[in-house]
Amino acid sequence: MLTTLGIDDGDLDAAGLMEEVGIVLSYCGVGLVMMLLGFLLIDLLTPGRLRDLIWTERNYNASVLVTTGFVAQGLIVVAAIWASNDDFGEGLITTSAYSIVGLIVSTLVFFVVDLMTPSNLRRDMVHAEPHPASWVVGTLRIVVSGIIALAIL
Repeated sequence: MLTTLGIDDGDLDAAGLMEEVGIVLSYCGVGLVMMLLGFLLIDLLTPGRLRDLIWTERNYNASVLVTTGFVAQGLIVVAAIWASNDDFGEGLITTSAYSIVGLIVSTLVFFVVDLMTPSNLRRDMVHAEPHPASWVVGTLRIVVSGIIALAIL
């Protein structure tokens, strides 16, 4: 993995280790920021506060939507890191850019599915009763992100 990031792990000294740790932490930071942005987008798309829906009201549908969103976004981040070239700075930029593309496409998928459903998908995704559509939307988001991830590689 370190060789993929442009680091020769054959001669690892203390300074090299610290550099590698910094690179790993930087990519983790980008990944976590993208996960947070994904959470905020879902929060904007659905009625109510997502944080309260999941942790206070224990809403099943909102949990499925957020969980599958994290998996979907994570696929893109992992693929973007794997495909990043030897230039660390450029790798962070491309990882961020591909991740943002994933967030945009995921949002568009949500809107398209909402238009195609006979009810209000936004409301259904936070309804108190479990709704099978939460798994349909979540799975679709994972598959679309898998397509994006494969295109990155």
